[in-house]
Amino acid sequence: MPINITMPALSPTMEEGNLAKWLVKEGDTVKSGDVIAEIETDKATMEVEAVDEGVVAKLVVPAGTEGVKVNALIAVLAADGEDVAAAASGAGAAPAPKAAAAEAPKAEAKAEAAPAPAAAPAAAAPAPAAAPAAALGNRTFSSPLARRLAKEAGIDLSAIAGSGPHGRVVKSDVEAAVSGGGAKAAPTAAPQAAAAAPAAAPKGASDETVLKLFEPGSYELVPHDGMRKIIAKRLVESKQTVPHFYVTVDCELDALLALRAQLNDAAPRKDSAPAYKLSVNDMVIKAMALALRDVPDANVSWTEANMVKHNHADVGVAVSIPGGLITPIIRKAEEKTLSAISNEMRDLGKRAKDRKLKPEEFQGGTTSVSNMGMMGVKNFAAVINPPHATILAVGAGEQRVIVRKGEMVIATVMSVTLSTDHRCVDGALGAELLNAFKGYIENPMGMLV
Repeated sequence: MPINITMPALSPTMEEGNLAKWLVKEGDTVKSGDVIAEIETDKATMEVEAVDEGVVAKLVVPAGTEGVKVNALIAVLAADGEDVAAAASGAGAAPAPKAAAAEAPKAEAKAEAAPAPAAAPAAAAPAPAAAPAAALGNRTFSSPLARRLAKEAGIDLSAIAGSGPHGRVVKSDVEAAVSGGGAKAAPTAAPQAAAAAPAAAPKGASDETVLKLFEPGSYELVPHDGMRKIIAKRLVESKQTVPHFYVTVDCELDALLALRAQLNDAAPRKDSAPAYKLSVNDMVIKAMALALRDVPDANVSWTEANMVKHNHADVGVAVSIPGGLITPIIRKAEEKTLSAISNEMRDLGKRAKDRKLKPEEFQGGTTSVSNMGMMGVKNFAAVINPPHATILAVGAGEQRVIVRKGEMVIATVMSVTLSTDHRCVDGALGAELLNAFKGYIENPMGMLV
């Protein structure tokens, strides 16, 4: 019988992804473990492996398709000895669809950086792949992303000619209709859309409300990509559910900068390059991890039933990438040397910008560090990334006049602000954690013993 390949879930909270590229074509023979496609999530691009052996009878979802729901049919294999044409014509009819295996989908749900959605998305019906996408009766076949974009733009889908498989309306068709002043939505579309919208979902101002404030032709519309939508959802969730509390201290950096220079000068060389090159951020990561080790009551996460006390300090580090940011994690940072943290962070940062991180490399963690000092920012307050209870916002080191032993002297000073979840890390505990961090920054030799 034909073997259905479905869109895999690459993380516990993934609901949809983009089918970036097929690495096989119809008629190819694949074996279990062969890489057959590349899938883009909101923060990473991952390879997908075949679970079964057979001949590719049909590629149901074209390369480049966005917003493919988890468990939606994406391809069909003809089993050994099966007629390929028959398998292709019966696409979507075979029972017991088998999901493709992701390269690294083993991230545990407890390590997920975001809480699981209230309800798992239902498996997408494979019928659109087998049925023509043009209007059938009163129904027009279209991708989920195309439907959403059409609803937001007030476009009638039935008036759009689809360019997808079998005439299915896809994202590019809707965008073309919008730019060309496509058909207006049917009179009943707006009430139906309003009725279908979940009441609990927080929403910003509608396009219509905002756009009427500007002159026609004075702007362009840039649709939100998956990463930006996830970031917006997480930030709203954090600010609406986490009672933030902020604590700020100034840390003198002169001793740390001197030690950093000494350690970098002493770095052994390999192939004419130093084995490591420490940054201030590497030392901030280490100091934060050691502070959490010393103040274990602050190394926690909140749940409605329990306080989750972590045994190690897994420090996430905010990395800016095109379209947003991602937070790769240094696991057990309190146990690692500065050189190990530096080299690991350099590797994670590079792969983050290339969108090549595995889910377990950016999901979970027990705290985060966001450093904007290199951008000249003096101080700021960061938004907590649930289920973390803390995040450290690091400003620029700058020369300031301070009073030491009754005399004015010049020192290099860095302001840091700790945001805490007041449900589990109250003000006094947050201050204790921040003072422990300050101690390691101002007496950095303590990070070497």
